[in-house]
Amino acid sequence: MRRLPIFLVQDVSESMAGENLMQLEQGIGKLVGNLRQDPTALETVYLGAIAFAGIARTLSPLAELAEFRPPPLPMGSGTALGAALNHVMDAIDAQVVRPDANRKGDWAPIVYLFTDGKPTDRIEAARSRWQRDYARSASLVAIAIGRYADQETLRSLTEHVVVFDDRVAGGFEIFIKWLTNSISSQSQRVGAQEKPTVSLAKTDDHALALAGSPHALAASSDPDCVVLVGRCQFTRRPYLLKYDRESVPFAYNGQTHEACGFQIAGCFPLTEEYFDWSAGPGGGGTVSTADLAGVAPCPHCGSPVTIAQCGCGKLMCLRGAGPATCPWCDAKVNFAPTEGADFDLERRLG
Repeated sequence: MRRLPIFLVQDVSESMAGENLMQLEQGIGKLVGNLRQDPTALETVYLGAIAFAGIARTLSPLAELAEFRPPPLPMGSGTALGAALNHVMDAIDAQVVRPDANRKGDWAPIVYLFTDGKPTDRIEAARSRWQRDYARSASLVAIAIGRYADQETLRSLTEHVVVFDDRVAGGFEIFIKWLTNSISSQSQRVGAQEKPTVSLAKTDDHALALAGSPHALAASSDPDCVVLVGRCQFTRRPYLLKYDRESVPFAYNGQTHEACGFQIAGCFPLTEEYFDWSAGPGGGGTVSTADLAGVAPCPHCGSPVTIAQCGCGKLMCLRGAGPATCPWCDAKVNFAPTEGADFDLERRLG
């Protein structure tokens, strides 16, 4: 039987840290389990997994549904959408069987692209390549995760843009059910027509909506989070601090205004692999500690302070005031208690 190649292209940038990345990883596992209950999908669907942050890489090449194992998702700095597009096009060239005089080849491939942010690289060349060489022989479905995903850029790539509200309770279960139904429906439609018309399941307005519909989330051009990276002073292992944007209304001169800041979302353990997936050091500008609210302990040693800055500009954790050794540059530093002394920090790309 002819194969239906499906590529899952997943954003693993820092803005996905925490619940979203964990739920996406678990959700793909549920998707595979659900699809294996569908005899038609089990016979036709082949899955491949690609991840992108500062770079794009194949996590799992196309494999039949019965053999596909959802890979663990890494994390890196940056949202290299252009690199992701080029990578999936190269994967289509290398892995999809094209029809010729002697064989029908695979069915038209489908790419499901998941992202919650804005591109941090140039996408014009990759977009032109897709539209010129692939748009007529493959389908692209873009899933914008959350209100800060760049819907405008996604809509310039494909007419199939679905907006997922990650704030809805139980939303990921709704999302995975929709994705399962869409892939199952597509597997049942193959053979009915040669043109690659993608089949999408009906969306649930509580958590999912087509971009541009009355139920879709309004896109925002503001960054939704501040991401910082430090190292544990004692284990030297890296960690990621994530602060989510929040707006607090206040009254002034009889008018209501909004003060924007960032509230702690958590401190997450990293491995050295994070730097392999990143676009390079920094790149996200700076943020003042005055704009950050809340603290989170080091996930490696439990130290209560995770924003202690060495003279090299890097962050480390502390158990309290006193002498310390920087896990980045090995400098001996003496930290003294400070009150109200704000300073700038190097942001990652998110």
